[in-house]
Amino acid sequence: MARRLFGTDGVRGVAGSEISAALALALGRAVVLQSGRESPRVLVVRDTRESGEMLEAAMAAGLASAGAEVLLGGVLPTPAASLLIRRHQLDLGVVLSASHNVYSDNGIKFFGADGFKLSDQTESLIEERMGEDAVLSGTATVGRIRDLHGAAADYVRDLHARFQSLSLVGLDVLLDCANGATYRVAPEIFERLGARVTTIGVEPDGRNINADCGSTHIEALARAVVAGGHDVGFAFDGDGDRVLAVDRDGTLVDGDELLTLVALHLLADGRLPGNGIAITVMTNFAFVAALQQAGIEIASTAVGDRYVLEALRERGWALGGEQSGHIIELGFAPSGDGIASALLVLEALAGHDLRNRDRVEKLPQRLVNVPVQGRRPLEDAAAVHEAVERETRALAGRGRVLVRASGTEPLIRVMVEAPSSDEAEAVCGRLVAVVESELR
Repeated sequence: MARRLFGTDGVRGVAGSEISAALALALGRAVVLQSGRESPRVLVVRDTRESGEMLEAAMAAGLASAGAEVLLGGVLPTPAASLLIRRHQLDLGVVLSASHNVYSDNGIKFFGADGFKLSDQTESLIEERMGEDAVLSGTATVGRIRDLHGAAADYVRDLHARFQSLSLVGLDVLLDCANGATYRVAPEIFERLGARVTTIGVEPDGRNINADCGSTHIEALARAVVAGGHDVGFAFDGDGDRVLAVDRDGTLVDGDELLTLVALHLLADGRLPGNGIAITVMTNFAFVAALQQAGIEIASTAVGDRYVLEALRERGWALGGEQSGHIIELGFAPSGDGIASALLVLEALAGHDLRNRDRVEKLPQRLVNVPVQGRRPLEDAAAVHEAVERETRALAGRGRVLVRASGTEPLIRVMVEAPSSDEAEAVCGRLVAVVESELR
């Protein structure tokens, strides 16, 4: 059986080989055919990778060859696509990005008319139609391609409308835009709300996206915040759907803590539908306990924003997120939005210093990514499963173990939480050794 083309966040791989112009063109044709519409209106946006222009051209050609009217939004964060689809009542959206990956990777993900990512089932149907001819008859319509002027302004306008009551006057904020898709729009909205803004990671050259900057290299932001005496710092990832923060002392505030701050704020303000939130299995157990103690119901999902979204939609809830800083607030957009999440955190703080936040003492956590050849499944790795069961029993009631395959990279992620850092390190070391022995 052929490996499924789509992963947990669209199609992703090395640009030019795994993610080729031919693949983009074929996917563009196929998504239009699968939609069943004769002339769908389709938005295409991208991040700052050097391969983005090539893939944009190929994707647009594929879409137009099947009759679509293609609107090019240019460089924009992923969440902007969801908002623009709804604002302009479009039929589909395409984001060309590999998120937090290195510049040499790229990816393709599709969104429906409701602004949500397409379902696993729909992605499978798209794959099935990739071998079909786009032009089914001599009278088939060929679509047009044009720029969507003012797309960035529309996105900033939506952010401003959502946070118009939030005054950032007097706040000295440092933004790390990862040389990615937020490099223009993030500073603009913070300045519009009154903040004094300093930026790093705002000089994309096609190859420096996520390179020693952004949410995957938070130490750069921490150093800059302390050196510059800024009040707070926020770091986005390459496509702008994640955010992490540091306080003025340079202390990291990760996605678990940011989500907890936001959840407690919305609960107190009567704006947390169902009094529940969705998290993933990676969320530190200390935050789970704190949220439950506050009366918030918890739904735990597999890692990946699509699974968080599924849990929210099933329950009629609006807030969810991941430790990585991927926070979804459906009251604003049907996608994680790093900029909106940062502003929501500042709203939750209500002018207080991030250093003085109510802190939750996290269980020490150790996470190791083990490279493997390809995306090998764990199902048949009996020795790994036995080791996980053994360590889980030993930590029962005191901590937990999680070993899983990455949905976007050829990695096995080994995570351990334990009462002490030494124990977490020791348990993780034993599990990593087993994984390396069995799967490398």
